[in-house]
Amino acid sequence: MKKLNIVDIIIVLGVIIALAVGVMTAKHFRQTADKQIEATSPITFQVFLRGVTVTGEEFPIKSNDKTFITIRNVPYTELNVVKVSSESRKTALPSQKAKEQYILIQDPAQPAIYDAVITISDTAKITKDGAVVGGNKIKMGLPVTLEGESYKFNGTISDVRVSSEVEVEDAGANNLVG
Repeated sequence: MKKLNIVDIIIVLGVIIALAVGVMTAKHFRQTADKQIEATSPITFQVFLRGVTVTGEEFPIKSNDKTFITIRNVPYTELNVVKVSSESRKTALPSQKAKEQYILIQDPAQPAIYDAVITISDTAKITKDGAVVGGNKIKMGLPVTLEGESYKFNGTISDVRVSSEVEVEDAGANNLVG
């Protein structure tokens, strides 16, 4: 017999560890990724777009359209836009009325700057940690990019709702305020 060298020992240990993991998985001591999915359910999530510059007459994203979404710089798919709410930047001024301390007016220094909340629907896999869309957990604060024919906006997810039925609220709120 020849001497065992270090490479032979590493290979034998690797095979033994692989067999042990396989046996543990087969005996349900170790949980695999596909067993963590508890359900599949429709979800809605809101994307907050801060400081979007739009000089046109209408906001480019509209309700009942489709938008292509990129999650963490990984392209995902086209999803349905449920609701669009956009509002021009406001500034606070002191009020002369005793009941109100301040009033909000459109900021004259930033007439084409808007903040928008886009509500999007999709079907997600539900796990113990939350909803999973396109291999990514959808949670508040997650950076996403919305892209269409005439726009590409970066935003963050500000709300996630798992529901049995996608709610559509006020689908006509898609024009710019101004």
